[in-house]
Amino acid sequence: MNTVVTSKEDILKTSRELIRRQGWPAINIRSVAAACGVSVGSIYNYFDSKAALVGATVESVWGEIFHRSEDGAVFQDTLACITWMYGQMEFGSKRYPGFFTLHSLGFMQEDKSDGKRRMQQTWQHILDELCCVLKRDTRIRTGAFTEQFTAERFADVVFSLMLSALLRQDYDPAAVLEIVRRTLY
Repeated sequence: MNTVVTSKEDILKTSRELIRRQGWPAINIRSVAAACGVSVGSIYNYFDSKAALVGATVESVWGEIFHRSEDGAVFQDTLACITWMYGQMEFGSKRYPGFFTLHSLGFMQEDKSDGKRRMQQTWQHILDELCCVLKRDTRIRTGAFTEQFTAERFADVVFSLMLSALLRQDYDPAAVLEIVRRTLY
């Protein structure tokens, strides 16, 4: 694997590969530098600390797992979007074993504030996209949303169910899809 890297994205790609092969303990400045075939100082040119490297790597992993689907129809239909998201959760779990539980719990500690912030930004992005899908879905019955029961609130409920499924490692969207069908269609 020791290929010389020259960019931040190359370092993150190598970090993701280290995680995939060896798990989270493999991520530190020295091991990433060795895997990249560069000096420790080269890593510090991009990341001022191990925490910064880990935080950026976490964001990079989330980005890889939930990269935007090539199929634009996924983001027009709520049921298709949820099914796709559960599929991506399963993909992420297989590609990065333990990622969802280990890093989420680890970043709830105070000294990991950058990682926690990045994780929350990614979650907010996913939540915002889900809310947009709910608003674009032409199959949702008229009047399904009200001033009290908004698309934003429902997206939050669905996203909470998805996070719970991540922790349980349950990648079957059937129950959530049934809730959506009964509530919105």
